[in-house]
Amino acid sequence: MIKTPSPSFSLRIRIEIPDRPGMLGRVASAIGRSGGTIGAVDIVEFRDAKIIRDLIVSAPDEETEDRVVAAIRAVKGVRVLDVADRTFLMHQGGKIEVRNRFPLKSRGDLAMAYTPGVARVCGAIQANPCRAYDLTLKRNTVAIVTDGSAVLGLGNIGPAAALPVMEGKAMLFKEFGGVNAFPLCLDTQDPDEIVAAVKWIAPTFGGINLEDISAPRCFEVEERLKAELDIPVFHDDQHGTAVVILAGLMNALTVVGKPLGDVAVVVNGLGAAGVAAIHLLGLAGVRTVIGCDRSGILYEGRRENMNPVKERLARRTNREKRQGTLARALEGADVFIGLSQAGVLRGRDVKRMGRDPVVFAMANPVPEIMPEEAARYARIVATGRSDYPNQINNVLCFPGLFRGVLDCKARGINDEMLLAAAHTIAATVPREELREDHIIPGVFNRAVPERVARAVRKSAVQTGMARLKHRYASFYR
Repeated sequence: MIKTPSPSFSLRIRIEIPDRPGMLGRVASAIGRSGGTIGAVDIVEFRDAKIIRDLIVSAPDEETEDRVVAAIRAVKGVRVLDVADRTFLMHQGGKIEVRNRFPLKSRGDLAMAYTPGVARVCGAIQANPCRAYDLTLKRNTVAIVTDGSAVLGLGNIGPAAALPVMEGKAMLFKEFGGVNAFPLCLDTQDPDEIVAAVKWIAPTFGGINLEDISAPRCFEVEERLKAELDIPVFHDDQHGTAVVILAGLMNALTVVGKPLGDVAVVVNGLGAAGVAAIHLLGLAGVRTVIGCDRSGILYEGRRENMNPVKERLARRTNREKRQGTLARALEGADVFIGLSQAGVLRGRDVKRMGRDPVVFAMANPVPEIMPEEAARYARIVATGRSDYPNQINNVLCFPGLFRGVLDCKARGINDEMLLAAAHTIAATVPREELREDHIIPGVFNRAVPERVARAVRKSAVQTGMARLKHRYASFYR
């Protein structure tokens, strides 16, 4: 498998080298031969005819990082003073914190923020519970709830190990949507207990974002919470992923000149994301879908590796009733959407697809097929990674979506709101700018969350999900 250096494997290496021509070049050559790339070189100080330098080096994995450090140490005259993993440094002490919105500088400030003044505010909320949206953090705060059972490409790692991911999610909420989000990692994987815990903490929050809960339990948890809570409940692994996939696919098909209703789509991976993606693609007009998992093609009557969700899905997909492997499903297909695991797709499989195939290989951190290999046969390649073009990333959806639902006090999130978000994300790339390596906006395009919020608010009002009328929504920004 082709491996490309990534900032996620990034070292800061402090070295001491003789102050003479060619020494830095020898170090750079050693790094390159061992599989690393240099991102930056800084001078720290001069000392006794020697230079102390900091090198920022990226690698594709930890093994390559070790080889890079060993290769530098092997350069005659060079001394490695320190090696720091920049990703671990960023996580030191956690990535988020709680801050006061107002300073406490006097007795008067304290009397209003806390006792005795706060009692008046508590009484106002007791008399009219809806005022919690106006007088507390509820109106702009979301709970990120996980049990750590289906984290990224890591699987069931538990609540404590999942916390760094949830902290990162909270950062994205704040940075791109202006939404305060707080991680809640639950030490249980029992659906009844998860539902109960979320119901207990719900009064504090204006919305619930479920995260990294394994299928099929995640479907039950979401459905029950939607029925029992009066605030939006959103499972981002399902619906956020489905929204950005649909947005990217609409633009990809525009580039290759194929109508959405005419393409044959193969979805590999029938967990939370795969099931939701198939559902939303169907609502958008895709008529031909084949689902696959580790047991091969999903078809009605299959007995291996089934559950009630897959049984319902089997009745709605694969009308030709194909059976066999993923490679068999891909014969003549127009689109591959991978939501599974690394290395399950080969170049020869892509070669057997139809004209101008579209490949979304979205397994993280390593995709189903590396883009370098897929690009030999596919017209368009997308991944979930930030170090390749066409990143299909949920951050294009959930910050703006929650911004919109919080602004209008939405009771929930329906399919119409999801479709509005997908069409808005797709439309953010002007038609004249669409090309093979630019089918979806970049994650730092600040227009995306604002436009998504606006579209979601409008759809919430039109479909009766909003408590506030659209004309008042701006007050809650």
